[in-house]
Amino acid sequence: MSEWIGDLNEQITAGNGCVLVTIAGVRGSAPREVGAKMLVTGHETIGTIGGGQLEYKCTQIAFNTLKDEKNGNRLRKFTLGANCGQCCGGVVEVLFEAFCVEKPGWIDVLSAAHRRREPFVIATSPYSKYLISANGNIAYPKGCTVNGRLAVDAMRILNQRESAQRLNLKLNDNDNDNEDLLLEPVVASDLNIAIFGAGHVGAATVSTLSPLDCNIRWIDSRRNIFPKHLPENVQKIESAQPELEVAAMPAGSCYLVMTHSHPLDQAVIQQILARDDFCYCGLIGSVSKRRQFEKRLLKLGMPQSRFDRLTCPIGIDGIAGKKPAEIAIAVAAELLRLSEARGAGEKLPANVRILRQ
Repeated sequence: MSEWIGDLNEQITAGNGCVLVTIAGVRGSAPREVGAKMLVTGHETIGTIGGGQLEYKCTQIAFNTLKDEKNGNRLRKFTLGANCGQCCGGVVEVLFEAFCVEKPGWIDVLSAAHRRREPFVIATSPYSKYLISANGNIAYPKGCTVNGRLAVDAMRILNQRESAQRLNLKLNDNDNDNEDLLLEPVVASDLNIAIFGAGHVGAATVSTLSPLDCNIRWIDSRRNIFPKHLPENVQKIESAQPELEVAAMPAGSCYLVMTHSHPLDQAVIQQILARDDFCYCGLIGSVSKRRQFEKRLLKLGMPQSRFDRLTCPIGIDGIAGKKPAEIAIAVAAELLRLSEARGAGEKLPANVRILRQ
């Protein structure tokens, strides 16, 4: 996820010195992947690089860095077994970027692009930072020219939706030495979820799903039903006709239908199944509720093949609890398993379809 962009911008704009801590390299087993980040300020940490002694040591290093009150980068290597007493056994390289004096120009450029949902690759060397847009242009520093391989690799990462990775090359043809670069894609999530219903189960589901890398549209017909404060990736929608909001979702979306009204549930389900371009359509309820809906919609002319793609009851097998939090966890696990299988190109159940935007 890219929430660190907003957190970093907010801290620096407020005049708070901070250190951005990033997993820059991994060999063997490690608690987090390359690109994982946490932000350390003078009074708190935001995010995590995996916990344990590695995170504790990195937090202490970041705090000590803040005392210097200087901007700058620093790369440290940790052998998890020998240095941290962690049985993961791997080796982790960690990048510390201190922001104590002034706000670097790349933060404003990246923040603006992120708000516009434009894909970028951040390339970080020990001495500099570059922002490469989806067309391979260097957006920051403006007017800068570098080795063409950097743009090629950046576009490959974006086009193939690869994760963060290291690259060793000459940034400029006149350089004698190669530089180690950390290439990190900043791409809006393609996991789009529409949740119909802001009752207890809907609220618990949003609370469980929102920390994941996804975009949520939360829809209800009742006024003043939503909490005042919502995560950045959650958009609340009050609509007198929630079923019409189905049309606003992109192809390949996931839908969870859990409103306060069975007739409304049916109206929403009918619109989703009529589109037939969804990745997942889940309806809260029992097998008997599914049978009732199926009977009614078949009478209205819905093809059986469309209805076969409905998931009801929802949630992974083995969780029978009916408390809102239990349902939310079961549903989140089902969608997370679906998202990871989709990303890995694995075969999915017959009622689930992969649709790339």
